[in-house]
Amino acid sequence: MVIVVSGPGGVGKGTIAARLVERDSRLWLSRSWTTRDQRTGEPDDSYRFVERAAFVDHVERGGFLEWAEFHGNLYGTPWPDPPVGTDVLLEIDVQGARSVRAHDAGALLVFVDAPTRDAQAERLRARGDDDEAVRRRIAAAEEERSLGDELGAFVVINDELDPAVDEILELIGRARHANH
Repeated sequence: MVIVVSGPGGVGKGTIAARLVERDSRLWLSRSWTTRDQRTGEPDDSYRFVERAAFVDHVERGGFLEWAEFHGNLYGTPWPDPPVGTDVLLEIDVQGARSVRAHDAGALLVFVDAPTRDAQAERLRARGDDDEAVRRRIAAAEEERSLGDELGAFVVINDELDPAVDEILELIGRARHANH
């Protein structure tokens, strides 16, 4: 099974994905590629940070399940190669979720959102985004919410981390049960 955790920047997707993998040994997190610079304090394994030429070469060789350009940087999900007996967890943007849905109609789509725009802006600033980046991401979030609705994604509000993770684990459990 493929589980997609998507949502706007600053809503805690990465933190949630890491916690999901910690709590469910049957989840395998695919690591996306990006051409953006690594943020100060961002773990080395958050993404595979690559030069634009390497990314484009991988695109040309058909190496991505999905990829997109966002705010001038390229982001992509390589074709997953999970260990046997695991479900694939993708932490990607909503455009990527749409691409995954096109390849796998049975993928579980979860749209994570912040409780308020102010909370989202505060989280973006806390991770080091400048005012212009915050403005762009807040504006883009409205379109991302609409796309999440259009895709029929389950919406989880990340007001507090553990309850949000619990809710997603419950969704995964129900999807696993329905598939067996």
